[in-house]
Amino acid sequence: MFLEAQAAELGAATNTLLAYGRDLKDFESWLNRQNHRFDDVSRADVENYLVFCDAQGLAKSTRARRLSAVKQLYRFAFEEGLRTDNPAIQISGPGQEKRLPKVLSVEEVDRLLSAARSMGRNDTDRVRNTCLMELLYATGMRVSELVGLPVSATRGDPRLLLILGKGGKERMVPLSPDARDALALWIKMRDEVEAKNTALKKPASRFLFPSRGKEGHLTRHWFYMLIKDIAVAAGVDPSKVTPHTLRHAFATHLLAGGADLRAIQTMLGHADVATTEIYTHVLEARLSELVLDHHPLSDTATRKDSGKTSSDGQ
Repeated sequence: MFLEAQAAELGAATNTLLAYGRDLKDFESWLNRQNHRFDDVSRADVENYLVFCDAQGLAKSTRARRLSAVKQLYRFAFEEGLRTDNPAIQISGPGQEKRLPKVLSVEEVDRLLSAARSMGRNDTDRVRNTCLMELLYATGMRVSELVGLPVSATRGDPRLLLILGKGGKERMVPLSPDARDALALWIKMRDEVEAKNTALKKPASRFLFPSRGKEGHLTRHWFYMLIKDIAVAAGVDPSKVTPHTLRHAFATHLLAGGADLRAIQTMLGHADVATTEIYTHVLEARLSELVLDHHPLSDTATRKDSGKTSSDGQ
């Protein structure tokens, strides 16, 4: 009932529902071992479950997410009259370690985009892969939004893309000239492939990036593996490169170029500007690093120069 309500009332994405389901299944398994059921849980039981999760060595972020799922479940039960109280309402989470996202430099992104143009078994693959990468960096889309794009939203050489984001919220994001060129070329090739499939009585796809899988479009996992291969080909550390780091790069590079934080918030689809503000910290950290590495009076630069001089002397 809880998961159905999340899907129907809040428009929660499939991945969000799956995450809730996994976390609550784990909680249910623990309750079964304690001879408890969801409906007779007390605050002490929820706290004991968190102690159990900690003893398992789970990361703070995982424990915080599981507590969030439990809290949402019991809030729903209270609001629906299934319980007269919410046993988790006053429990504080473990807190999450604040880590700045990994950010790629403009030069690294350029190498990735260049490598994508030669990545694939044939011209169709290469044009599709180029389009995927150009759109991701040009718009800052989430990977699920990218692979699930309907082709109808991209017809007619658009200057703006209409993206359906979390919770069914729509937003408009401008396209760069390079992204528009890559998109136009891919749509032409995609339509040629679709025309051949139609001639063979195969059903037409409504997606920009169709696939024979059950979802009808390329999957997040497939694209995750592709971008790692592209990173290797580009000579960029694969551990730094995920679809989400391209989203981070989009935001950070815009901010560095003088873009307004509120505009970036709108383009990323963040509900709260506080989420977007992380990129100001990323930029500050990057600028500090540049100063420490390159300013002639910094200790780091001095050590590098002295090391170089010592090496040259030898």
